[in-house]
Amino acid sequence: MQVEVVYLGAAASFRRTLELPASATVRAALAASGVLAQQPEIDWQAGYGVGIFGRVTSLDRQLRPGDRVEIYPPLRHDPRERRRAQAAAARTVADRPGRD
Repeated sequence: MQVEVVYLGAAASFRRTLELPASATVRAALAASGVLAQQPEIDWQAGYGVGIFGRVTSLDRQLRPGDRVEIYPPLRHDPRERRRAQAAAARTVADRPGRD
């Protein structure tokens, strides 16, 4: 079966199409692609994740023909915290004297 492995890092990107046996897992696709050797910054312990078509999955998930295995870097900022900070800043601006 044919699958694709992709990674979009800060400094470099990686994309490779592979032909794998029908019983292949995400872990096997990553190993066969060589992405971990070419992109040494990928560290599962540092919060990197993996998914298929935008949905987080495990390394042991069995692949289907046409799957796109994606490697996700860790989030720099918690999106919820960022929204809270923006809302607090907007309230501060709205509370300034002289505003109608």
